[in-house]
Amino acid sequence: MAPTGIAVPNLADPATYAEHDMTAVWRRLRADDPVHRHPATAAGPGFWVLTRHEDVAAVLKDDERFTSEQGNVLATMLAGGDTGAGRMLAVSDGDFHTGLRRLLLQAFAPRALTGVVERVRRTTRRLLLEAVERGECDFARDVASVIPLETICDLLAVPPADRPAVLRLTKSALASDYADPEAGEDWAARNEIMVYFSDLVEERRRAPGDDPISLMAAGEVNGRRLDDVDIVLNCYSLIMGGDETGRLAMTGAARELARRPDQWAALSGGAVTAQTAAEEVLRWTTPTMHFGRTALTDVELRGRTINAGDLVTLWLVSADQDESVFPGADRFDLARTPNRHLALGYGRHFCLGAHLGRVEIIAMLEGLRECVGSLRQTGPEQYIHSNFLTGMHSLPLALSPHPSGVRK
Repeated sequence: MAPTGIAVPNLADPATYAEHDMTAVWRRLRADDPVHRHPATAAGPGFWVLTRHEDVAAVLKDDERFTSEQGNVLATMLAGGDTGAGRMLAVSDGDFHTGLRRLLLQAFAPRALTGVVERVRRTTRRLLLEAVERGECDFARDVASVIPLETICDLLAVPPADRPAVLRLTKSALASDYADPEAGEDWAARNEIMVYFSDLVEERRRAPGDDPISLMAAGEVNGRRLDDVDIVLNCYSLIMGGDETGRLAMTGAARELARRPDQWAALSGGAVTAQTAAEEVLRWTTPTMHFGRTALTDVELRGRTINAGDLVTLWLVSADQDESVFPGADRFDLARTPNRHLALGYGRHFCLGAHLGRVEIIAMLEGLRECVGSLRQTGPEQYIHSNFLTGMHSLPLALSPHPSGVRK
C-alpha cells in the first residue's frame, strides 16, 4: 500500500527547486516512501520517484526491464519522448548504444586525452591567476563556465571564435538563469545548437581530424554509417553534458570552500588529495538531479508495482545523500572515502566523459591550492532554474594570492 502524508512538491516544475528545501523532501522520501508515485501534472502523466541509492543504482544498471529510449530527462519523457531516441548515445540501448559508445571511446580514452588534459590545467591556472590579480570575480562566470566549455570545445575542435556563442546557447537549452525566461528560449537555443553542429559536421566530412565529430563522420556503428542527424544529436549531447555539469560542480565546490575554513585548510594544506576531494565535490553537488527510464515490463519494488510503460525517475541528488551509504551524508568532507556517488551515472550509461570531468575538477582544486591564499564570498549566490540540473550561475568571490607566491 502506498504511504500517505508526505507532502511532495511538483517535481516537474523548475520553481520547486528554488522555493523548497529539497534536502528535507528527499530525506523524508528515502525514509518513508522510497518508491513514490507522483501524480499527473499540467506537464504530463504521473511518474515514479526513486530516491534511495540502492534502488537508483539497480535501475540504472537494469537494461532488461528499463529503457532509456523513451527519454532520460523528465521534461522530454512527460512530453512523450526524446527526438534523439535510438540515435543519441544517452537515449539509446542495445547494440547501437554499445557500438556508438565503442566508437566514441576512441576520443575519450585517457591516452587520447593527454593533450586536452594539459590544456585544461593551463587554462585553469591562467583563469585563477587572473582572478587573483583582479582580487574579485564571479567564479561561476569567470572561471567555472570557461573551463568545461574550453575543454569540450577543444575535444570537438570547435573554433575559438565560436565558443562564447556556444556557451550562451548551452546555458539556455537545459536551464535558465532566470525564473521566467523568454518564452521558447530553451527550444530556440537547442535548435541553434543543432544548426551550428550541422555546419560543423559538413566541414568535418570534407576535412576530417581525430575529434569525435570526425570519428562519427568517418566511422560505422554495427556496419552502418551514421547520418548527419545522428552525428548532430550526439554533438548536442556531448556539448551539453560536457559543459553544464562541470561548471555547476566547480561553482558548488568553490562556494563550499569559501564557507568551510576547515575544508579549505585540508585542501590547501595538502591533508587531502585533489583526487579524493573531487569525488566529494561530485557527490555533494550532483549537478544532474535525475535520470529517467521507462519500464519495459511490470516490476515489483519495495512492495509497489511499477507497470510496463510507466515513467520512472531516478533522483541522483537524493541517492548521493543516502545516509545508509554515506555516513554523515549532510557533511561536506573532502577526505570522504569510499565515495560511491552516482553523480556520473552507473551501468552502461555511465558518463562517457567521466575521466575528463574529473580532470577538470581536479585541475580546479589543484589550481586553487597552488594559486590562492583564501576565498571569501562577497555577495549572494544565484541559482539556475531547472528541474533537471542544480547549481549556481553566479557566485561572487574575493580571492587573495597565496602568501608564498604561486606554488608549483
